[in-house]
Amino acid sequence: MPGCATYTRRQLDELNKLAQNLGAAGLITISLGTSAGSLNDLTMEMTKSAVAKFLTLDEIKEMAERLGANMGDLLLIIAGEPKRVNMALGELRQEMGRSLKLAEPDMLAFAFIVDFPLLERNMETGQWQTVHHPFTAPKDEDVPLLDIAPGKVKAKSYDIICNGCELSSGSLRIYTSEMQRKIFKLLGYSDEEVEERFGHLLEAFDYGAPPHGGIAPGIDRIVMLLAGEENIREVIAFPKNQSAVDLTSNAPAPVTEEQLAELHLRLRDE
Repeated sequence: MPGCATYTRRQLDELNKLAQNLGAAGLITISLGTSAGSLNDLTMEMTKSAVAKFLTLDEIKEMAERLGANMGDLLLIIAGEPKRVNMALGELRQEMGRSLKLAEPDMLAFAFIVDFPLLERNMETGQWQTVHHPFTAPKDEDVPLLDIAPGKVKAKSYDIICNGCELSSGSLRIYTSEMQRKIFKLLGYSDEEVEERFGHLLEAFDYGAPPHGGIAPGIDRIVMLLAGEENIREVIAFPKNQSAVDLTSNAPAPVTEEQLAELHLRLRDE
């Protein structure tokens, strides 16, 4: 955070609380002095941090250099499980970009995100689960890793991001029954479950399916960014409130017995 080395204890506590609200266990801060000059002028006496005694001056300087920091800046560090840390730091970065007015409101910064992992461990069950969906194809060069190191396999999936907002998500799909069965087995499905739930798909693959894939653009999200709005409900034609009620058409609304009969529906009280 440029120019924030002079933050007070109260401001640092607010940052820590914000990080915790974003899912982090806590936040470590390192103040890089308060005077002008280069990092070569930094001394341990000029550095303020609760973890300074566990670090050498060279380690602090190396962290500052990797982050592109200068004298007078504040370093923010979160430790923990990578997925949670990345999410918390990403949200924290965007929040501070807004509050410090570092983000340019009229700029649209696009990026393609690739090389997603194919699988990840479920934190509760310990079983493998897919990051995108179970029909996403692994990268060809990573196929041998499915048998020895599934967590290192990258997926043929991709996202389009603009200003930190996901606009589109897609993937190339599995199109052979052999590969699809291997993925289902890694996910913990039994042979009986595979046949019962996906037998029709695997049979179609055996008859021959071409390589295929796709991507789903979020048009409403694009409009939200172009309109300078922070909430997608501001650009949706018929948005719902927090109670899932459409205030424009007053839906959901009562239905008649004739309408229920036409749809072969019956209501029952719980």
